[in-house]
Amino acid sequence: MVGHEKVLMVVLGAIVFDKEHRVLMQRRSDNGQWGFSGGFMELGENIQDTARREVYEETGLKLGKLELLSIHSGPQYDKTFPNGNQVSLVLISFTCTDYTGEFIEQNEKSLQNKFFSLKHYPTIYLRNIGC
Repeated sequence: MVGHEKVLMVVLGAIVFDKEHRVLMQRRSDNGQWGFSGGFMELGENIQDTARREVYEETGLKLGKLELLSIHSGPQYDKTFPNGNQVSLVLISFTCTDYTGEFIEQNEKSLQNKFFSLKHYPTIYLRNIGC
């Protein structure tokens, strides 16, 4: 639960690559910006389960083997939401090339999901992680 007192929250995401080495990106429905699939950890989940659940909910893909890419934390990852709720984020990212499932191009969480060439991808929204 988030509140006016700052709470610690864990955010997981996965950068998914297809067989042509293109990267999966999501145009988010909440802000219209491009980024990678991911979201908040729920009670009872481990970090891999969270990354898999979030990618599945947003894209329909079921992730297999995950490789740890990065972990970020610290004051630069603190965020205050418009309603005044405050969080201190721990951000954990994985990469994945192993997946199955039926790819969903659009749903309530994603205006668009698309694989992009590493040479031609949209500007990435990274404000939440201090970039």
